[in-house]
This record gives sequence, C-alpha cells and structure tokens, in this order.
Amino acid sequence: MDRQTLRDWVHRFNEEGPEGLINRRGGGGRSKLSAEQQRQLAGLVETGPGDLVPGLVRWRCVDLVAVIKERFGVDYHPSTVARILNELGYSHISGRPQHPKQDEQVIEAFKKTSPRS
Repeated sequence: MDRQTLRDWVHRFNEEGPEGLINRRGGGGRSKLSAEQQRQLAGLVETGPGDLVPGLVRWRCVDLVAVIKERFGVDYHPSTVARILNELGYSHISGRPQHPKQDEQVIEAFKKTSPRS
C-alpha cells in the first residue's frame, strides 16, 4: 500500500469515522446536454424518426448521435447516448416497427384466411 493512500484513509477516518472509509462513487463530469435538451431528446425518442430521417423506422444510438450533433451541437459516442437514454428511462429493447400506412382490417383479414399449421 502506498503511504499517501494510508494517510488519506487516516484523515477520512478521523473526520468521518468508519463511514469515511466506504468507497465513494465519483461524480463524473456535467452533462453536455441541458435538462431542456434532454427533454427534447426524450420527445424525439417518443415520436420516433418518422419523416425526420428518410428510410429510418426506429432510432439507433448511432442515428441519435447524428441528430444530437445537428440539433444541439454536442458530439457524443453511441455508448454515451445509450447511457443517457438509460438514465431517461429507456431500454435498448424496442417493439417491432410498423409501417405508418398499414391497415388493421387487412391484417385481421389475413389472419382469418391464413391456413393453420
């Protein structure tokens, strides 16, 4: 053990008691996105890509990196975007995409006429 580490532990113990020796989590840096920008990002995720990005049916972190860079001028790595989405309450699991012009009646008619296996 390094002498400086032991000295730091002694000082923390003397100031805070045994609780001072429990490992603490580092605070990390501040987010580059403000609270309002994070709300806007959550709104984007909720509404989906729609007509914003042609040919895209669901958001991926790589796609959101480009949108965040364009809208907010902040450059993130896809894993950081995944962490931000996790903090906002989203998971990586998504539902199956649906075509915006699909007709429920046609789907039900197809299910009724399909042969059972």
